[in-house]
Amino acid sequence: MTKIYAVQHLDSELGDWSALEYATIARECNDAGARFMLCSVSPRLQLPSNLESAPGLQVERRGVETLFADRKERVCLLDPAAEQELSPEDEDLYDVFVFGGILGDDPPRGRQPSFIKGFQGRRLGPIQMTTDTAARAARMVIQERRPLDSLPYIDYPEIRVDEHESVQMPFRYIKDEAGKMIMPPGMVDLIKKDSEKGFGELL
Repeated sequence: MTKIYAVQHLDSELGDWSALEYATIARECNDAGARFMLCSVSPRLQLPSNLESAPGLQVERRGVETLFADRKERVCLLDPAAEQELSPEDEDLYDVFVFGGILGDDPPRGRQPSFIKGFQGRRLGPIQMTTDTAARAARMVIQERRPLDSLPYIDYPEIRVDEHESVQMPFRYIKDEAGKMIMPPGMVDLIKKDSEKGFGELL
């Protein structure tokens, strides 16, 4: 069974930050033989060209509670409030892994969207991740069957925006084989460009 990674896009707008994340998730899922679904997308929302043409992207107007109503028991919600961590054994239990608009909030909002009802929850550790990092971590655990605590993390990294100033990212990221933090292409430039706005406007 092909694994599906779905983001429930709860906002009426789509910022540059999210567009870069979603395009990255789509590409990585496509490369891994998985599917990426962007759900609950407003009909009035015009996706940017770089996202609309992203390989592996499937845009859905319907929400996950409708799309997967007939197999809720096979849907796993990645919920920071869940009591149990995601594990390789969950590969046998779930086909769909859903990320809501709650993973990237800093600080966490402590809210649970209504679509959580009826789905089983799993947690991706105690530290907030960006949405693309959460999808990457889940895919590594499920498809590569790697324990969550064995993934190569880097927490709260600093990004230098100019020769005098750096910005500390309030999230957990995953490192690549060279030990470098994995971020969507173009994200560092976006952070440098908009660093004076603060992350509240970026996210």
